[in-house]
Amino acid sequence: MAEIQLDKLTKVYSDGTKALSDFDLEVADGEFVVFVGPSGCGKTTALRMIAGLEPITDGTVRIGGEVVNTLPPKDRDVAMVFQNYALYPHMSAFDNMAFALKMRGVDKPEIERRVTSAARTLGLTEVLKKKPRTLSGGQRQRVAMGRAIVREPRAFLMDEPLSNLDAKLRVEMRAEIARIQRDLGVTTIYVTHDQVEAMTMGDRVCVLRGGYLQQAATPQELYDRPVNLFVAEFIGSPAMNLVQVELRDGRVRLGDQELAVPEAVRGARPGLAAYEGKEVVVGIRPEDVEDAAFARNGGGRLTVEVDIREDMGSEVFAHFAVDAKAVQTREVLEAMEEEDVSEAVRERARRGVPFIARLERGTRAKEGEPLEIAVDTSRLHFFDPESGLAIY
Repeated sequence: MAEIQLDKLTKVYSDGTKALSDFDLEVADGEFVVFVGPSGCGKTTALRMIAGLEPITDGTVRIGGEVVNTLPPKDRDVAMVFQNYALYPHMSAFDNMAFALKMRGVDKPEIERRVTSAARTLGLTEVLKKKPRTLSGGQRQRVAMGRAIVREPRAFLMDEPLSNLDAKLRVEMRAEIARIQRDLGVTTIYVTHDQVEAMTMGDRVCVLRGGYLQQAATPQELYDRPVNLFVAEFIGSPAMNLVQVELRDGRVRLGDQELAVPEAVRGARPGLAAYEGKEVVVGIRPEDVEDAAFARNGGGRLTVEVDIREDMGSEVFAHFAVDAKAVQTREVLEAMEEEDVSEAVRERARRGVPFIARLERGTRAKEGEPLEIAVDTSRLHFFDPESGLAIY
């Protein structure tokens, strides 16, 4: 096992495309770190550079304190697990797991010990003699993991290993991978585009965008204290609701309604004082909104008209619009200029800013009817409308 250190890691392709820029990170010995972000953000490129599968343009990769920039993949003592299982179809599960050890000349008793031990950990003991075609998707993924585990590497590098599984298996396997990593205590970097997967698995989560690291923090810190608008919107499902409003006398107005910003919130965010009389971006998570009839908090009240009610069984998603200014980020402006944005979306934007509330299943919310909602104002988020940075 070993720590992994990335210092100003940069990747520029021959055509000038910059896939990763000045990526700094320290992964502690035994830590489980997840890279997450949209397609093309640089997360897989970073992983492949650590593994030695992608040349480094600039910066340094250290594994166990050793600079490995020029070392070939086989000499870095890391094991990769890909989304494509890449199992040999003519070999049994045992032989697939043992193959790399045989190529290294490990003696048979040691191979037997390692494969048997990994099979017990992964619940594969009963299928070791079977060929991949007779195994389920989850079993094939376990075999691929077993092939990495038996090498007893200093670190695991996993590139979206669950993307080929159905939803139910993904939930089961992400819990399984987290358990196995915890039991083995091996330093692990895991790449995914699924923020729910990232939040449930990682000790820390690194959010990337456009080749730049936005924030590296524990899942709870990412949720509670996002550093900018991108992280705020990306983390959480459904996404955080955002509006651009004026802050005046410790209140924010939404049309002819208003929410008072609690004194405790202003005290915890002294930077807000500089925005008095100016516009700020206010973020409200869907789970911080309740049907006022069930309200457990003493926050602000708003009356809205429900556009869509989505019954999810254990909860209800209510969609409505609030009378406020939409956040004018570059991405929003570009999207509104695209021809494929439907007229329905444009009309809804003209009526107000779309909001989602995550309500109790007993809510009275009905489509086309008014509903009084309670907003937990103690959990409001604030961002600078120009820079997009959080205000603290």
